Formats: sequence, C-alpha cells, structure tokens
Amino acid sequence: MTIFEQIKSLAKSRNITMKDLALKLGFSENLFYTWKKTNPKASDLEKVADYFHVSVDYLLGRDDKEPELPNLSVEQILDSVENYSGGELSESDREMLRIIIEAKKAAVEKESKSKG
Repeated sequence: MTIFEQIKSLAKSRNITMKDLALKLGFSENLFYTWKKTNPKASDLEKVADYFHVSVDYLLGRDDKEPELPNLSVEQILDSVENYSGGELSESDREMLRIIIEAKKAAVEKESKSKG
C-alpha cells in the first residue's frame, strides 16, 4: 500500500475527508494527492502519524500492525481538546463535552458487546 493509500485508509476509518485532514494539519488541501507521485517531507509525515497515533513506519508500510486508538479517560480527552483549541474550556462547555463523550463511549461499548 502506498503512503497515500495508507493515509486515505486511516482517514476513512476516522470518518474524515482527505481535504479536511489536510486543512486540520495546516497543509494545502491537495497536498496528499501530490504524494501519489512525490515523496513527502519527513516533518509532514510526522504530523500525519501523530494525528492518527501511528508510527511513520506504519505510514510507510514498514509496519503492518494495525494502529490502536489510545484508551483515554474522559478527563484526558477533555484536556486534549483544551490543548488543541489553545485555551481553557468553560465549565459548561467541559460538562457538555463530558456528557457527549461518555454517551459515545457507552454506545461504542454496547455495539462492541452486541458484535462479540
């Protein structure tokens, strides 16, 4: 699998378009498509790897191990949101996000149990 295909697969699994991913990472919206014919810069690959919590080796196809999503607590997720946004969340926003995250986690666990 090419680097482009690897990133496209990861993006699809996280329900994000390639364009949105590029913009979130501060890239031009078509950068990934140029990687079909050219080699990306190491710093750009590191940004993508960090975003998906995978190794650069995984993106390069050297490591076939499926990426594992980090098992974060609700508080860790909220702290990450604050770090991402660059500022503190208000208590009401924090509580609203806590409710949403806990509801989503419960739904995923329920779905996982029904499949397993």
